[in-house]
Amino acid sequence: MLRVFVLFLLYTTPLISLSQELNSKVLVNTDKLQSSEKLLFEEMQTNIEQFLNSQIWTNDKFNSQEKINCNFIINIINQPSSNQYEATVQIVSSRPIYNSSYETILLNHGDREWIFEYFPSQTIEFVENGFNDNLTSLLSFYAYLIIGIDYDSFQEKGGEENFKAAWKILNQSQNSGYKGWDQFGSRKNRYWICENFLNPEFEKVRKAIYNYHIKGMDNFYSNPEESRSTILNEMNSLNSVNKKNFNSAILSIFIDAKANELTNVFKGGNLTERRQAFNILSEISPSNIDIFNKMLE
Repeated sequence: MLRVFVLFLLYTTPLISLSQELNSKVLVNTDKLQSSEKLLFEEMQTNIEQFLNSQIWTNDKFNSQEKINCNFIINIINQPSSNQYEATVQIVSSRPIYNSSYETILLNHGDREWIFEYFPSQTIEFVENGFNDNLTSLLSFYAYLIIGIDYDSFQEKGGEENFKAAWKILNQSQNSGYKGWDQFGSRKNRYWICENFLNPEFEKVRKAIYNYHIKGMDNFYSNPEESRSTILNEMNSLNSVNKKNFNSAILSIFIDAKANELTNVFKGGNLTERRQAFNILSEISPSNIDIFNKMLE
């Protein structure tokens, strides 16, 4: 597995046979919910975190330094009925950059279509070949998405099997009646995110994810000029995809995670590079133009 090999080179630490891939932190926020069930939500938070961190998601071996850091901020906004909750969630994951203490964000995604049931003392258990409940499916889907994007950043299309696992969960969930699993909702919902990562039409984006990290960011502290040039070339490649598939889910996932980082990368470049980067990025993601403007200051 390339991720283990690369991180071995980064940290030169011996591999330990551990299997759990995620180092998740979970926050369940109930500020918008009038409820006296404080202990229930504390239990929910603990159980979700334990599920994400204890489940074995792949056949690969991780030691503690290799685990993927991620955060789930679950904002419960309504309780339509007993033990049923409506929520929004913000999911952030990151990975380390070679020769630095810096971690680059890989995923910074908000999902506004979380509806799930949770009962006191409920056991969250992943069922591989069937739909169990929506909370388990939501958590499992995003676990595989996080791992898939992380693997793509270390090996070209390295996350393929994880995206296929997420797609399987999506297919099993489509007849559940819950929002976010089908192609008829938002063009940036779970269906389209997963579809884009598996669609050959977006292979350039997945290749760019790899080159951006391995040839760009991982090389940045030793050769910033070369890394900046590599990243600019990858942004051109992304824009060629964007011209055919404007506002696609996969491009939004990438740019939403990288907008601030890209701005900081190009702020150190020459004026020509900064202008080129600004023009490309503002075309790909007009909604982030206020952030991109800072690279021209």
